[in-house]
Amino acid sequence: MATYVIVDVDVKNAKAYEAYEHSAAASIAQYGGRDLVRGGTHEVLEGEWHPTRLVVLEFPSAAAAKRWYASPEYAPTSSPSAWSTP
Repeated sequence: MATYVIVDVDVKNAKAYEAYEHSAAASIAQYGGRDLVRGGTHEVLEGEWHPTRLVVLEFPSAAAAKRWYASPEYAPTSSPSAWSTP
């Protein structure tokens, strides 16, 4: 069963985020994942959530998503400090 990883990203350093996005994309594909949504326009229909940049990833299973998230390929890029600080 497909599993989805949903991320609300607040990019403060666009150049660093671009580098992160490239390296993260390679690791996502390696673990069977793919982008469904990466940025774009969104509208909250209910509640008080105010997302900035949404990313939705699809993996073939929860196990695949967890393997990717804990993988050595993703670990070096997983810290947002490089791209979330001005």
